[in-house]
Amino acid sequence: MGCGWSRPRREGGLFMESILHWISANEQMIYILVLVIFLGFIVISRVPAVLHTPLMSHANAISGVVIMGAIIVMGRADSDNYVALILGLLAVIFGTINVVGGFVVTDRMLEMFKKKK
Repeated sequence: MGCGWSRPRREGGLFMESILHWISANEQMIYILVLVIFLGFIVISRVPAVLHTPLMSHANAISGVVIMGAIIVMGRADSDNYVALILGLLAVIFGTINVVGGFVVTDRMLEMFKKKK
């Protein structure tokens, strides 16, 4: 008389093994990603308010490059490669939101420096 847990555990174990294998295969990339996130947070948090507008314009340029790269990836992906198409679509959407938000914030920052009448 079985409890019925042997099959799901085996499938879950295979899934967990594949995740652990992927992590061990990409260990250096994960370390680099964590380091870049930490370093980016430290650098951005120490930027003075005066330099925020030029920094934002560079971030908008980078987001524009991300949008173009996502469009190229989507254009070259096979029509049945849903992962590439969905990731490309998400990159275009989030990059566009970032560019528009960056322009709004930059415009507000520049309004602060205008002389009042």
